[in-house]
Amino acid sequence: MSSTPLRDTFGKALAELGGLNPDVVALDADLAGATRSIYFAKEHPDRFFNVGIAEANMVSIAAGLSTCGKIPYACTFAFLLALRALDQIRSQVCYPHLNVKLMGTNGGLSGFGDGATHQEVADLAIMRAMPGMTVVVPSDEPTMRQAVLESARHAGPLFLRVPRVSAPVVHGPQDPFTYGKGIVLLEGADVTIVAMGMMVWRAIEAAKRLAADAIRAEVIEIHTLKPIDVELLAASLSKTGAAVTAEEHTRFGGLFSAVSEVAGELKPVPIGCVAIEDRFGESGQYEEIMASCGLTADHIVAKAKDVVHRKRA
Repeated sequence: MSSTPLRDTFGKALAELGGLNPDVVALDADLAGATRSIYFAKEHPDRFFNVGIAEANMVSIAAGLSTCGKIPYACTFAFLLALRALDQIRSQVCYPHLNVKLMGTNGGLSGFGDGATHQEVADLAIMRAMPGMTVVVPSDEPTMRQAVLESARHAGPLFLRVPRVSAPVVHGPQDPFTYGKGIVLLEGADVTIVAMGMMVWRAIEAAKRLAADAIRAEVIEIHTLKPIDVELLAASLSKTGAAVTAEEHTRFGGLFSAVSEVAGELKPVPIGCVAIEDRFGESGQYEEIMASCGLTADHIVAKAKDVVHRKRA
């Protein structure tokens, strides 16, 4: 497990991006210490704007800055962007298709220290439904850094989910990272495990356990939920004939929905879902909450065995 929280990796990468591109500006809703946009503020104080506890206004200001040739990064907790500022995201960013980057920190259950009200388990579904929005969920330090640096080259609205916690490093610093392209982490033939974000390393662990039971799992990382890599998914599902999705999100509107859409249209296969059921998070420590919500390698193993059994029946 890396000792660096991914929010720190995000903050440092944003500051690095500011040094590379003078058009990059950052905004925060009085949470710079928590979102880690404070790194950008310290290095580029003339391009940092703390708008106070006014998330909707922050998005409106970001939209205005984008019309002046700036590349604004609006930073706050994911639940505040997805809910409190959604009207502005919809009408002022997505409708005119402006080049605004929305950085949703403490994504998923990783805001455990602030309780269930500050955990966001529906942000990806909400952002995925916004027309023209690109949705990105990095899984470790290298992908977080690359996702931030590449975001300035991406035209149009973008939502990037940033966990508060650290994660095992899955990728090398030079591993390719391209928006819209999934990554085959392990090749297999019996079941495809499609994972995203903090569930990626758990999916790899699950595949190792399944191998002990002679089940060869293919592990695919989908870091770009929208647009999703249809070609890669279709090829893998054709090969394995079964799938399990794993995400730190409700089963509604996120990765399970996106993969089911691909499978239903192109390659119908039995699909299992490891996600948060129809519930909120809870108070407690992060790993305890993840286990309570059914988001562990053990849950992936059980679901994979189930779909393989259904495929063979």
